[in-house]
Amino acid sequence: MKLIQSFSVDHTRIVPGIFTSRVDDLGGHFVTTYDIRLKRPNREPVIDVAAMHSLEHLIATYLRNHPDWKDEVIYWGPMGCLTGFYLILKGSRAPEELYELMLGAFQSVEDALSVPGTAPENCGHYLMHNLAMAKWYAKEFADYLKANKDNSAIFTYPQTERLVTDDGQHFFDS
Repeated sequence: MKLIQSFSVDHTRIVPGIFTSRVDDLGGHFVTTYDIRLKRPNREPVIDVAAMHSLEHLIATYLRNHPDWKDEVIYWGPMGCLTGFYLILKGSRAPEELYELMLGAFQSVEDALSVPGTAPENCGHYLMHNLAMAKWYAKEFADYLKANKDNSAIFTYPQTERLVTDDGQHFFDS
């Protein structure tokens, strides 16, 4: 089987940032998946599950209500590894074009007085939220983005380099 794109990113070298994970052409309409990475995989502790859930609710609400972006948002949700989120948007933009949107989204968490959509009727695990920790992670990431705005590494995926055999197979499938 062919290795999917997100598994060919070198997770030993990735830093927190905003990355293009993949661009799909749906018959002339592009959809782009972005990797919004808050933690260094396999080197930093992952995001607390309840805080991740709260960040999902808070930022999804922010994005889907943003006057300039709401019609472009298809999906916002957590990565299974708990090191960041996926954002799927209509169209295809460079990750740098999402900088202000992501900075604003994470900064908006600081002003939240509650987590939207946390009633039993609205959420599949409505008791699993932690607003205080969500605020802490959001501030940490927003501060990181501000400090690294001019660092191209926060916008460019480090790709893995795989050994290729003489018959063209990659090391992991040879």
